[in-house]
Amino acid sequence: MAIDYDKLMDWPFEKVEQTYSIKDSIIYALGVGYGHDPVDEGQLPFVFEEADFKAVPTMAVVLAGPGFWLRDPETGIDWRKILHGEQGIRWHKPLPKSATVTARTRIARVLDKGADKGALIYSERDLVDKATGDKLATLSSTTFARGDGGFGGATGPQPQPHELPERDPCAVCDLPTRPHAALLYRLSGDPNPLHADPKVAAAAGFKAPILHGLCTLGIAGHAVLRSFCEYDTTRLKSLKLRFSSPVYPGETIRTEMWRDGGVVSFRSKVLERDTVVLNNGCVELG
Repeated sequence: MAIDYDKLMDWPFEKVEQTYSIKDSIIYALGVGYGHDPVDEGQLPFVFEEADFKAVPTMAVVLAGPGFWLRDPETGIDWRKILHGEQGIRWHKPLPKSATVTARTRIARVLDKGADKGALIYSERDLVDKATGDKLATLSSTTFARGDGGFGGATGPQPQPHELPERDPCAVCDLPTRPHAALLYRLSGDPNPLHADPKVAAAAGFKAPILHGLCTLGIAGHAVLRSFCEYDTTRLKSLKLRFSSPVYPGETIRTEMWRDGGVVSFRSKVLERDTVVLNNGCVELG
């Protein structure tokens, strides 16, 4: 079964409503590594409700999502060959520490890279605070459907990745991950057994369960928030990046950052394997 472009563009996404509590916000924060240093007072407000509590901004990526809709055979997509290629967040307001939020996903574009080259599916959703009607964030995602090129769709133009400066980074931040990091992060809404079951991971070609890509995104967001914002969440305006390689829980993630005015460019690598895992990153600061 091949991609039906018109059907995909008009995919009937339902509005999703999700209520999260301060406890859920803490679980997310712990899942992306906040609180690793228990005496770091900058991290305390994200993991201790009696502090001046605030939600981690990157938690927006796990709220009111559409679920694994690509697994529906009516999409025409071979879900076994899909990869999460890119992710973006634009914040309109700081996330409440607890709230009921709603969102409806939409397909923005589908590009045909050609037979044997796959397809790119661009999706978006606006996260809205149900109580106030305020738009909190806009989430954008690019899915690389490796097995679904050649359906006759448009081939471009394809957005170009953010270019990193060719100079030494302005700041470097090393953040370790715990061996159980994926088991903790999955409690925030991604129960894919690839991140928990060694047998499933082995069948997929990995030596052990891997860390969620969106968890690695949260760790890079932490690095920027720590290095340039002094943990002031109101200063983050947008973030976008490309996923390039998986992380194994227990590895150390080094984020290299370049600041040019209100823009921070970044990439993240695993120190133990000297492997870039996030690339072409860009954060806008306010």
